[in-house]
Amino acid sequence: MDFSLSPRTAELAEQIEEFMTELVYPAEAVYDSQIAANDNPHEQPQIMRDLQAKARERGLWNLFMTHDGLGAGITNLEYAPLAGIMGRSIIGNEVFNCSAPDTGNMEILALYGTEAQKERWLRPLLNCEVRSAFAMTEPEVASSDARNITSTITRDGDEYVLNGRKWYTSGVLDPDCTLMIFMGKSDPDALAYRQQSMILVPMDAPGVEVVRDLPMFGFTDRLGHGEVTFTDVRVPVSNMLGEEGDGFAIAQGRLGPGRMHYAMRAIGMAERALQMMCERAASRIAFGGPLSDQGVVREWIARSRIEIDQINLLVMKASWLMDTQGNAAARSEVAAIKVAAMEVAHHVVDRAVQTFGAAGVSNDTVLARLYAITRALQIADGPNEVHLRTVARLEVKKYK
Repeated sequence: MDFSLSPRTAELAEQIEEFMTELVYPAEAVYDSQIAANDNPHEQPQIMRDLQAKARERGLWNLFMTHDGLGAGITNLEYAPLAGIMGRSIIGNEVFNCSAPDTGNMEILALYGTEAQKERWLRPLLNCEVRSAFAMTEPEVASSDARNITSTITRDGDEYVLNGRKWYTSGVLDPDCTLMIFMGKSDPDALAYRQQSMILVPMDAPGVEVVRDLPMFGFTDRLGHGEVTFTDVRVPVSNMLGEEGDGFAIAQGRLGPGRMHYAMRAIGMAERALQMMCERAASRIAFGGPLSDQGVVREWIARSRIEIDQINLLVMKASWLMDTQGNAAARSEVAAIKVAAMEVAHHVVDRAVQTFGAAGVSNDTVLARLYAITRALQIADGPNEVHLRTVARLEVKKYK
């Protein structure tokens, strides 16, 4: 395994670092103020549109996409350090059109979409002309086990009829969201892993209702996490992704790389928190000297550095396996890094909050939001316990 940066990745990393320093970090406060000034808190602020235009001009666009020559043509291993740099800012991923849930949805369309589906949905998403949402999680069942999904997809002639209730459908409140990928049961009598299908649903389809937005630890996400009901929603048969019964396999194909992206970004969040902790500790005076002279604070800093480097190496290994042996070969590593990266990021942010004291729990810094995000992401895309179960099952299997 060789984790050294390729010349192309090193060049991109330098360009993204410069872009973040020059444009993104200074724009964070502007982004928040423009959202506060908008009548709709989910409307994309103008500063983001300006940043995206500049990123696209510089070729820093769709870097996550490794399929069909649609992105920058880099591998998962090459993308990992770039995602870490973008992830240092809460708005960073969106700037480069590398933010969830669009990244996962674009990968699904690239892998499983027909040419007509790609033309109608994928290309506008790649151009950031529209946004999308992913409707899988349901409030009435433990959705970490996708076999529990109760929403239905019923064939009726040349159409499918959809019924169900979803929540935490991320991205659905964005006014630019025109597409949802809906997961439901199309054949409840089939084998357990062939009962589900995925289908493309236009946001303006009759019967789709966004009931409410769901905050996350009191924070309102710009893209929104919606509760959505589907009542006799009709879509053409041509909107099916893959074949009937492919839904579970597609979900695994989407969530695997998605979990890696979250882990990559978590490294960026942890790096931002560590930087803030060090700067605060060096400049804040207490008990006759800077906080950085206190042994406990030095231990926080040292442990944070060690833990970040550890998860970075595990992300690199998982990325290398995905590139060289395929997603299935990296299943244990992907599950492990989803757990480890979020836990480490949360621990580092927690230490930074403690270092900042009262300011750390206020909205005067980014730490409170990072704290909420890193905690929530221990549930999103499957709770930690599900991934620990996967790692344990694969480990025990070696000895049977």
